[in-house]
Amino acid sequence: MSVKAFELVPAVERDLLMGDKARINIECIECCGKHLYVGTNDCFIHHFLLDEINTSKGKLSYSAQKLLHKYLGLKKPVAELRAASALERLIVLCDGIVFLIDMVTLETVPSAAGGGAKIRGVTAFCVNENPVNGDPFCVEMCVLSSKRRTVQIYMVYEDRVQLVKEVTTPEQPCAVSLDGYFLCLALTTQYMILNYNTGASQDLFPYNSEERRPIVKRIGREEFLLAAPGGLGMFANAEGASQRAPVNWSEQVIGAAVCFPYVVALDESFITIHSMLDQQLKQTLSFRDGHILQDFEGKVVLASTKAVYVLVPLPLERQIQDLLTSHRVEEALALTEGAQQNIPKDKFQILHKRILQQAGFIQFGKLQFLEAKEHFRKGQLDVRELISLYPLLLPASSSFTRCHPPLHEFADLNHLAQGDQEKVLRCKAFLISYLGEIRSAVVNGCREDVDTALLKLYAEQNHCSLLELLSSDNSCLLVDCVPWLEKYHKYFALGLLYHYNGHDSTALQMWIRVADGDLQDPTRSDLYEYIVDFLCSSSSLDLVWQYADWALQKDPTVAVHIFTKRPDKNSQAVNPDDVISYLERHNEALLLYLEHLVLDRRIREEKFHTQLATLYLERVMSLLTVSSSSDKLSRAREKLQALLRESDLYCAHVLLGEMENCKELLLERAILHGKLEENEKALHILVHKLKDFKSAEAFCLWASACRDSGYRQQLFHLLLKVYLDSSGAAAGHGEFEMAAVDLLNQHGEVFDAVQVLRMLPDGWSLQLLRPFLGRAIRASMHAYHTSEIAVGLAHSENAQLLHDRLKVRRKPIFVSEKKGCHLCHNTFSEPDVVILPGGVPVHAHCVAQKIRDSPTKRQLTNNSNHT
Repeated sequence: MSVKAFELVPAVERDLLMGDKARINIECIECCGKHLYVGTNDCFIHHFLLDEINTSKGKLSYSAQKLLHKYLGLKKPVAELRAASALERLIVLCDGIVFLIDMVTLETVPSAAGGGAKIRGVTAFCVNENPVNGDPFCVEMCVLSSKRRTVQIYMVYEDRVQLVKEVTTPEQPCAVSLDGYFLCLALTTQYMILNYNTGASQDLFPYNSEERRPIVKRIGREEFLLAAPGGLGMFANAEGASQRAPVNWSEQVIGAAVCFPYVVALDESFITIHSMLDQQLKQTLSFRDGHILQDFEGKVVLASTKAVYVLVPLPLERQIQDLLTSHRVEEALALTEGAQQNIPKDKFQILHKRILQQAGFIQFGKLQFLEAKEHFRKGQLDVRELISLYPLLLPASSSFTRCHPPLHEFADLNHLAQGDQEKVLRCKAFLISYLGEIRSAVVNGCREDVDTALLKLYAEQNHCSLLELLSSDNSCLLVDCVPWLEKYHKYFALGLLYHYNGHDSTALQMWIRVADGDLQDPTRSDLYEYIVDFLCSSSSLDLVWQYADWALQKDPTVAVHIFTKRPDKNSQAVNPDDVISYLERHNEALLLYLEHLVLDRRIREEKFHTQLATLYLERVMSLLTVSSSSDKLSRAREKLQALLRESDLYCAHVLLGEMENCKELLLERAILHGKLEENEKALHILVHKLKDFKSAEAFCLWASACRDSGYRQQLFHLLLKVYLDSSGAAAGHGEFEMAAVDLLNQHGEVFDAVQVLRMLPDGWSLQLLRPFLGRAIRASMHAYHTSEIAVGLAHSENAQLLHDRLKVRRKPIFVSEKKGCHLCHNTFSEPDVVILPGGVPVHAHCVAQKIRDSPTKRQLTNNSNHT
């Protein structure tokens, strides 16, 4: 695709060069700074001074002033000119002779003593622009001889030339270019690279020099441009490799030059300009009768037979802007990056960022969002440039102003979309995605603008990330966001915003209005539970007391969590007494809170336990007075009974007084009598009034759970006595006898067998007591055998100690003030010591202390009276 990269500007007009002499033609040119030298076919050299002039329209023109012209006297065309500015000399090729002339006077330099200033039989020469000789007042030159297949290397001085190297070539060379030690040669049938220092060579590709003129052009350090068959411009380095793709130019190219990043080629009718970056033709200029194209220090100069022109490159920024205006993004970026080496680093970074940003907006306008995002990221775009395209997203307090000159051509998103709502939605979806990605990297200066814009987009698009944004660290501006959230009925999110900004009371008021149905917001179906959790975690007790009543009225069973689930680490934990007083109007919540204190937190305070038991009792009694389901009553009594059994802190007398006249709560009264250790009364109720023998056995077990075995034995003996007394006193006493038998057979290990046998009536059958008696005998025998083993072990230990004692007595034990006790590590002050096994002396009082501190030996004696 075309781009205007150069303009052709006249430098020396025909009239100034030759006047009215029609037969004079330009043969060669050389430019050194502002000085232009022109060699003509009539053996003249013309010297001009070129001045650059900037016109009022910003264009560049040239003003040429002729300083001098000189006839060389050889009556042949001047074939080639090269300036050696360090020597103030021009190297001239005319009539096969290379010689030197003064750059100022154009006078021929005479030969110096002992050397010649002329080289004869030359077809072409070139100057080494990357010299290997360190002498600043010497120019290296390569010469092609017309008679021999040789290449000669000369050193050119102010008044002489000196041959330093001669290299033979396989064919007659017809064009040459030199860089360092490397010669790039066009031979008769091929191109080659030759290192004249080592003699190493590398063939490149074939070329017929008879069909068309070869081109060998040095374009950089150890890199050359060559005219290849098929109308290709080939690049080759010193190793003979090509690191750039070839340029497809005309078959009739007669000259070429490089003005990075472009390759300029000249044929009989046109100047073609190709990009070295993508090898595409970028510009074509009509130029008839052209036959010379040279570049001098970055300046491209052309000549027809009658006039001289300069190919002036347009400023890089203008070329890039032209490409961007044509929406040729990739070409603009390639041109920018390709020109990096020719632009100062700081300037390039600024230019590159801006071009990337512009490219991003072009891609954005095409809805190519992935490419746009990548350009924005690389160009470090101030994201507010993008946000400003979306009406009303930036906060009213934002100080942002758009870049000037502008980065894009859009007034706003509506201008871009032209009424297409699908485009608008896609653009908003892109902005949501982009802001979400770069939000964490945004600097503090524009964090408020970004977060506020993101919140507005989330609210408008009903995006699921709205709550996540407000629940995390954010910089959303309250003043801008409140009306926006209200507009889209995002009242729960608005409450979160108020909370984040420290307005918890306002947030709660907003949520309560939604929970009560005054405002409609379906964001959370569990909003009531959320409010309870919020109050539970709030550190403000004033807030808790202010809004807890509303929660309790709505659902006391859930609202009580405000007090029961408060974190223990909260520095403003509520006082339980205050909560209990507050909950007096809400019995159900009060009951749950007391359960939390007593059962969950295990607070050991009599008033809490008594109040909870009282509430349990009141609930049971109320259920007894009304016709309620048996399951509900059973669950209530089970709770009451469990508390009465497990707690030791309530006031049993108070509870007994309240249930004294309630005949339905006999089991609960029995438990309370047990807590008061009125075991006979308890068992009397269980056995005689309830006739609940299993409960009576269970009573004996839990009542003695934390007591010694003697107390448990006493309870079971008491229960057995109640059974036996009842069987003898009442008619039809069989059930009490069977209860007694079952008690003995199931819990025989608890009883004293001897005492039981004395208590039993004489008429009882031993067959009924067989399980009990068998278990008693086994227990007695086990105790007997255990005691025998213990005695045997004691005898063995005693014998071992006696043996050790005898061993110690056989040899003396030395005790002195210098020796120390192995237990306390103090020295001995008196001869009274105790000898430990192994002959170790210790203080007597140390041994006594050790025995006192050691666990008491288990007394394996038979404490039972089993027989």
